[in-house]
Amino acid sequence: MKIAKALLVNPDHNFWYGAVAVAVSIFVFAYSTRFGQISILAYYACWLPLVLVDYKRALGDYRRFFWIIAFAVLACLSMFWSAAPGVTARAGVQLLSHVVCALIAARTVSVRTLNIGALGGILMVVLFSVAFGQYNLDPIDGTYSFVGAFSSKNQLGLFSSLGIYFAFTAVAVQHERGLWRLLAICCGLLCAYTLLAAQSATSVLAIGATLAMLISLKLAMLFSPSARKGGLVAGMSIGLLLIFVGLNMGAADAVLGAFGKDSTLTGRTYLWQQGWEAAMQSPWFGVGYQGYWVQGFSEAERLWQEFYIGSRSGFHFHNTYIEVLVELGLAGILAIAVLMVRVPFGLLLRLVDARRDPASFTLLGIAVMFLIRSFVEVDVINPYVVGSFLVYYAAGQLVLPQRVPHVATTRLLRQGAA
Repeated sequence: MKIAKALLVNPDHNFWYGAVAVAVSIFVFAYSTRFGQISILAYYACWLPLVLVDYKRALGDYRRFFWIIAFAVLACLSMFWSAAPGVTARAGVQLLSHVVCALIAARTVSVRTLNIGALGGILMVVLFSVAFGQYNLDPIDGTYSFVGAFSSKNQLGLFSSLGIYFAFTAVAVQHERGLWRLLAICCGLLCAYTLLAAQSATSVLAIGATLAMLISLKLAMLFSPSARKGGLVAGMSIGLLLIFVGLNMGAADAVLGAFGKDSTLTGRTYLWQQGWEAAMQSPWFGVGYQGYWVQGFSEAERLWQEFYIGSRSGFHFHNTYIEVLVELGLAGILAIAVLMVRVPFGLLLRLVDARRDPASFTLLGIAVMFLIRSFVEVDVINPYVVGSFLVYYAAGQLVLPQRVPHVATTRLLRQGAA
């Protein structure tokens, strides 16, 4: 039996393959630490074989992607000056291969397929957590929260907030009907419940701010492109002013108090201070990718003990830029900043002039959500995690030429998928 290449690598014809591959990938990102190496191999099996099917479609010209892969390349090179070269070499190769998989997905899977596949994958993740999850005590703030099948409520909060986001975009942006609309509603409601049970302030604030931004932008799309540009400048100015006034009037403490937090963000400000002091020891190129949190290193052991991390792994500085500054110095900061800033602003510029662009609209929300989270979490610099996959997918989509599918073809594809 011969399978047509288009059914695997053409975004207009590979709906079922793409949706299943995305769903499997997201489940792996959630529970790879639980299911081990076999799950990582399943993730690679979803994307890397597409290079053998049609390498031109799957890979394209990677010279156009240099700004996207710069951070991963730097991570690999850092093994030459790393404090733990073996750890860095392995982690760097894992990150680079993970980025390649995300870029293959960007070239072979449409945004609509990604949306539906993500809904299916997140629904499986959340159902698994509901079925086999538990409540854990946070020794820092003394509260119990539902962590599901994860070791941290923040991870359950991340997947729950993504489920709510993709449910919103499926209904309000992609305008799904029938089975897919029902899937979106079910996933959104279940994720709202688990997000409430997890009590993850970071995830609640990030999804709230992202949805507010998208709703405002969707209203702005009703006006002409010239009016949108003026509204964008005015909206950003007013937003910055409101943030400044709110911070000076104690809004930050009020918001944190609503989630049972204090101004130290449950010890994060102390972590940031420790990270900054560590970064000053090697400010230009850092100690090497993933070369700080290594068992046997005195500073890592001290912080694990102070924050009750019995596993002595899976911990970070709860700030993407401080984490990068420690591991890869100012060179790493430049590489990750280009990625984190260029993606949302590039997508926003597309939408300013677009009549209707649901793909860019969906990807913009993803980029904004992880940009917000980057100041209090580390979601996009590690391999085999959902944050880095989605951000690199959005970056890969940004460099692709914009496609305008034929109306009749799009209608037939939607009917076939439904």
